Amino acid sequence: MIVAVVDIGKTNAKVALVDLATMQEMALRRTANAVATDGPYPHHDVERLWAFILESLAALHRDQRIDAISITTHGATAVLVDAEGGLALPVIDYEFAGIDELAPDYDAVRPAFAETGTPRLPAGLNVGAQLFFQQQRFPAEFTKTAAILMYPQYWALRLTGVAANEVTSLGCHTDLWNPWRADYSSLVDKMDWRRLMAPVRPARDRLGPILSAIAQRTGLDTATPVFCGLHDSNASLLPHLLSNRPPLSVVSTGTWVVSMAVGGRKVDLDPARDTLVNVNALGDTVPSARFMGGREFSLLTGGQPQDWSEGDVAAVLARKALLLPSTQQGSGPFPYRAAHWRNADALNTSQRFVAISFYLALMTATCLELIGGDGPTTVEGPFAQNRLFIRMLAAATDRPVVASETSTGTSIGAALLASDGATVMSKGERTEPPAERAWSDYARAWQQAVNL
Repeated sequence: MIVAVVDIGKTNAKVALVDLATMQEMALRRTANAVATDGPYPHHDVERLWAFILESLAALHRDQRIDAISITTHGATAVLVDAEGGLALPVIDYEFAGIDELAPDYDAVRPAFAETGTPRLPAGLNVGAQLFFQQQRFPAEFTKTAAILMYPQYWALRLTGVAANEVTSLGCHTDLWNPWRADYSSLVDKMDWRRLMAPVRPARDRLGPILSAIAQRTGLDTATPVFCGLHDSNASLLPHLLSNRPPLSVVSTGTWVVSMAVGGRKVDLDPARDTLVNVNALGDTVPSARFMGGREFSLLTGGQPQDWSEGDVAAVLARKALLLPSTQQGSGPFPYRAAHWRNADALNTSQRFVAISFYLALMTATCLELIGGDGPTTVEGPFAQNRLFIRMLAAATDRPVVASETSTGTSIGAALLASDGATVMSKGERTEPPAERAWSDYARAWQQAVNL
């Protein structure tokens, strides 16, 4: 079976073809996902994304028959749909700082961390804060809402006409979900939103075939099924849940670096350090932590690949040239610290790239420590291709790290929703902790510096 995976990330949108027989990506189309700045607030340009999705499905189907469609998207995004299936309000960008104008009022009604496993996050990173802002600032438009959908299920609605919700997106630091009761939180009832929430269905549910208009436009068979879909970090986690024994850790990298611990050490999560409880595709709770590592990498490097040598690595390790957190403030394990360099005055460009990669690995190691991460760590997504990141992560955690071979860590997991019990073994190069003491000494120096 060939599954087309619609993958809407914060920075890029993609449509990938996955062959379930080989668990390999066959083709990939992508486009930049820019935020629109017109309208009442910054928002996602869903019509441009919709055109990209349809064009990609049509183009990919011309070369290879598509048997099913699955969907995964970034979290912290909800969609207000009116009775005709259109938008009651634009799909708000979770980085819109204007949401914080109502922070004191929202804080008075939001549930405690103990109920939801959701830390209080800035801007719209708590979906409840988005909905509260939209309801308070645009009451007339909000009253037109017929259904509140999480972002993957919005695209499923456009493809099938069926409205649904799903737990991995509802349980992704939204304030909307009680993961221990597997039900909506007290906030949803307090704000009278429950009547608007679309029915909760499993990620693997077949919502229906594509609409006839979609079939005509793309050339796909009218019987092509569409699956409910899930949050992107949980898509990265799913293959490992189905194939590997805990304890294990998975690091999903993209705009966000999300660390997830399965069967790890028991720890008390600290909501002040951006730890949280995710809900996986099987409905189980997963201790998680995150920071905006992909965004930081782009800011620090200009998004350009860098050449480096083992001599550059040795120089950085010997000097203990450190980049200390945080480049992107407001989230992550050190949300209110300002980034600064130490012992870095004479670093050349290549050596600075080495230190940046080490910084990202050490931030990730901190996240894994905060959530009790144990066992081998699998890195999915772009950072899996960064050997410096992988080696330092192994050194800092003193555990092996597997660099996933897939170019987009989410596509295989999302495609698995269309399988009948198929599993996929982790594929990738396994890196053991470096034997050279300089690596662990560097990690220890960085950890001591941030703990001062």
